Amino acid sequence: MPPHFIEGQPHAHHERPKRVRQSGEPLRIGIGGPVGSGKTALVAALCRQLRDDLSLAVLTNDIYTTEDADFLRRHAVLPDDRIAAVQTGGCPHTAIRDDITANLDAIDDLIAGHPQLDLILVESGGDNLTATFSSGLVDVQIFVVDVAGGDKVPRKGGPGVTFSDLLVVNKTDLAPLVGADLEVMRRDAAKVREGRPTVLISLTEDPAASAVLAWVREQLIVHQPA
Repeated sequence: MPPHFIEGQPHAHHERPKRVRQSGEPLRIGIGGPVGSGKTALVAALCRQLRDDLSLAVLTNDIYTTEDADFLRRHAVLPDDRIAAVQTGGCPHTAIRDDITANLDAIDDLIAGHPQLDLILVESGGDNLTATFSSGLVDVQIFVVDVAGGDKVPRKGGPGVTFSDLLVVNKTDLAPLVGADLEVMRRDAAKVREGRPTVLISLTEDPAASAVLAWVREQLIVHQPA
């Protein structure tokens, strides 16, 4: 078994082995979710709030383009050399879960260029509710859904919704326009997630993504290197 994992028995999603973060390594947070759920906008918001306090970088995944990385560069959320992109060439989950080599290589390059990194945000390309990150790639993962899919999304479950370390229900300001009941989404998320945290946000109403920002800051404390 690779040295970066805690030895254990075959596991379900909620029992997956955790990457052992070594001294001097940045915390890696994966951000996944369906197309259009607001992952890149959330990454941009977190970068704006954290860049003055932390040394951070972003790694994006797209199938054939570098669109998400280009968006972040255009909006100058970080210096260009702190934003890297992987072109997966296939379904996004393959590069964040099945064969993570390209992402690991890109992370190595970011660390080599910025040896004192505190945090790397790894954004998946848009995928479905089954998309999860390999525990060899990230330490914790956020899954983002939005209300446009209707209030049934949380109760549909799936590994992303059910087992992510944080579930983000985004674009709550659109709920009246699409007939989504936020209380139903909150209730159903609590039921399927069995105590794992869920936050409901609107980047239109709260551009700082305050609830997610607080959770990220907490992870930086909780996941101190051994």
